[in-house]
Amino acid sequence: MSGTIALIAGAACLLSVTAAVPLRRLALRWDLTDRPGGHKAHTRPTPYLGGVAITVGTVVPTVIALGFADLQIIAILLAAATVSLLGLIDDITPLPAATRLIVETAVAIGVVFSGVQATVTGTWLDSVLTVVWIIVMTNSFNLLDNMDGALGTVTTVTAGLLAATALLQGHTSLAVLLCALACACLGFLPHNWAPARMFMGDSGSLFLGFTVACSATVLVMGRSPDAVIAGLFLPTFMATVDTCVVLLSRLLANRPPLRGGTDHVSHRLRRMGLGTRAVATTLGAITAFTGALCLTTVSGQLPPLVAMVVAGAIAVTLAGLLRDTNARPSAQPSQIPQKTHERRR
Repeated sequence: MSGTIALIAGAACLLSVTAAVPLRRLALRWDLTDRPGGHKAHTRPTPYLGGVAITVGTVVPTVIALGFADLQIIAILLAAATVSLLGLIDDITPLPAATRLIVETAVAIGVVFSGVQATVTGTWLDSVLTVVWIIVMTNSFNLLDNMDGALGTVTTVTAGLLAATALLQGHTSLAVLLCALACACLGFLPHNWAPARMFMGDSGSLFLGFTVACSATVLVMGRSPDAVIAGLFLPTFMATVDTCVVLLSRLLANRPPLRGGTDHVSHRLRRMGLGTRAVATTLGAITAFTGALCLTTVSGQLPPLVAMVVAGAIAVTLAGLLRDTNARPSAQPSQIPQKTHERRR
């Protein structure tokens, strides 16, 4: 089976890196680009549609390898593809926040109905909590896509470690999906590494967040509450901390939490002197450490509570280091994140 997974991973990477080339040309021809100006750091129109390459690179090899036998995997793929389409429409013509939320809720409910459910309380509340979790993480990953290479690096590491966790637990089908996801992101990174020649857009960021959230949920099903919380939080540490830092800083500054701003962790690291590539690498390194913590809890080498304490200490330390970093607010309110290099979300 390891040979099959390696083959699928290679196919996903190759499909993603090659599909991005014609999609980039198509985006330029159709003027699906993010134009420079104002606070934007890039100097020429940068095309979207990178998310389509990631989606195709993930879905096609996975379906070829697994077919339609695993109901949960198919439910996740169909729902994630729907969310990717939602993001693509939003990239072309910005949608109302309510429309996005309704669609995300509907597909998340569909995944829960397929049997994907985090077992926290052991009651019907678990279904509700799972839907909320999937929606929050989907949009947290969307918000994390605010700098060249950042989200692609974080998701490559996250999906790779989740794949290892899935193999350790015997979830072979899920491991195939996660390996394809990791390598599809890896294939897109050459196009998105600073200075980016292509952006993944909402089509890619929503797809990544949704798939990771659902996959992490599958891996914690049937476990104890502390193991569930650790298994959900540790793989998504960077997206969770980034969202919390942004919301908390805006509330403390009496700014609307949905108003975009360059106050994310990545922006703060840039203002501390790190280059764009160094920021992406730093976020990936932190993700690798917390993902490894998750893997050690699954293997029984570390109690979930201890892993959470360690991750919590990292979160507090990171927030403390970035606390005094100047966070510039956005000049214009918006409920729909703007799509730019070093974007205001």
